[in-house]
Amino acid sequence: MAAASSSDSDSGRAESSEASSKWLDAHYDPMANIHTFSSCLALADLHGDGEYKLVVGDLGPSGQHPRLKVLKGPTVLTESPLPALPAAAATFLMEQHEPRTPALALASGPCVYVYKNLKPYFKFTLPQLPPNPLEQDLWNQVKEDRIDPLTLKEMLEGIREKAEVPLSVQSLRFLQLELSEMEAFVSQHKSKSIKRQMSLPSVPVFLEVSGQFDVEFRLAAACRNGNIYILRRDSKRPKYCIELSAQPVGLVRVHKVLVVGSNQDTLHGFTHKGKKLWTVQMPAAILTMNLLEQHSRSLQAVMAGLANGEVHIYHDKALLNVIRTPDVVTSLCFGRYGREDNTLIMTTRGGGLIIKILKRTAVFVEARGEAGPPPAQAMKLNVPRKTRLYVDQTLRERDAGTAMHRTFQTDLYLLRLRAARAYVQALESSLNPVSVTAREPLKLHAVVQGLGPTFKLTLHLQNTSTARPILGLLVCFLYNEVLYALPRAFFKVPLLVPGLNYPLETFVESLSDKGISDIIKVLVLREGQSAPLLSAHINMPVSEGLEAA
Repeated sequence: MAAASSSDSDSGRAESSEASSKWLDAHYDPMANIHTFSSCLALADLHGDGEYKLVVGDLGPSGQHPRLKVLKGPTVLTESPLPALPAAAATFLMEQHEPRTPALALASGPCVYVYKNLKPYFKFTLPQLPPNPLEQDLWNQVKEDRIDPLTLKEMLEGIREKAEVPLSVQSLRFLQLELSEMEAFVSQHKSKSIKRQMSLPSVPVFLEVSGQFDVEFRLAAACRNGNIYILRRDSKRPKYCIELSAQPVGLVRVHKVLVVGSNQDTLHGFTHKGKKLWTVQMPAAILTMNLLEQHSRSLQAVMAGLANGEVHIYHDKALLNVIRTPDVVTSLCFGRYGREDNTLIMTTRGGGLIIKILKRTAVFVEARGEAGPPPAQAMKLNVPRKTRLYVDQTLRERDAGTAMHRTFQTDLYLLRLRAARAYVQALESSLNPVSVTAREPLKLHAVVQGLGPTFKLTLHLQNTSTARPILGLLVCFLYNEVLYALPRAFFKVPLLVPGLNYPLETFVESLSDKGISDIIKVLVLREGQSAPLLSAHINMPVSEGLEAA
């Protein structure tokens, strides 16, 4: 009975968790053999029949044998090889007449391939740049069989470390091969001319574009130097630059906000002018990001796949939902798939495929404590009622505001004048404990210890200059001889080294038995000068020993 009860409890919790979830599990295939990124996923009605397909630029296992795959539901509809690793995929409309069937653009290597009806239609190749002359000479020697593949690898590694002109893609791919694969690669590519297509101060890794090409558009490029450059139409240089404290790992535009993920496990929100709006700390490293747009509720949010096997959905800095997956997610795509409007497609690190459908009744609610004003801000304050005195004072300030302001300014000027006079008097009579002359930069403070009738008086004298010692100083005490007696009322000061604190000790004997005290003045003098360099007034405490007696 106990085992049956436990089983019923577990099944009840599972049903409750499934009912509270906003997603329906449509499909999960851990052996789908799909290896790609979010930028290489696209959803489109490729045949104009209302059935949306999934286009995947598949990198292939270990980056070998890249392919273009088109999925219908959980199955692969078509599959074709690619000449190089894919970088991005997008769909667009080429024709104005009906039916408007979208075309597919796929960036692979140095080219952009355009497919129409899943057939090659157009190929655009980036303009070529002159290759490294040393690299060109090495491949020419390989073509004439004057050097072997192992020597070629050693020479290319030396060029890559020292040369200013980067190597071509062909040479970089050759350096990644094992020794057993080099011979076949050289035999296949030694007759081809090497090409170099990119020369930029920093390589862009993420692009976000908004607007129309013929009217006005903005392009945000996150680069490997940790900066995000924002360009506008007809601008040869970036309009704004966002400097990040870490490398970007994702870039998504939500309305007018650029959401950037960094390798410091943080999400940042920026305006198009580079002003930071907010920052959210993530529980794990960010692996991929993409946009979630729910047209039925006019919602735009950011999806972030984390290294802990979770997918977090954020609206600005508010957490909307957390999806836990059986494997780490490496790519995300949300949109219409098949005939479902809100479908989430995820691929995992092990090559798996996960498809989830958002429930039609699901409503994303911001998690408590993630964003917004604190609850105390909504509480009403108990403001007291206006009294008759308050009303009369308000009327007085309104009627006599100019006269009150003039009176205040007059008193303020008088206060400043008196403070300035007192300061000048203190400088002229050296009544301040810090020297104001650059010739003798000194600092003095005194400490009185004891209960009486004998007190210990310690003077701390310091030379505040940087490199010049001070010599020839005297210390003099001025006091009421009826109340106090000092063994030494005048003595010389030793050499003062810059930066050191010199304690000068003496004893003060209280002679009065009436419980009164007075001020003892301390003067620091220089030999041959009558005006003191600085002074201090010490308020002596009342002798408690005499009071007790």
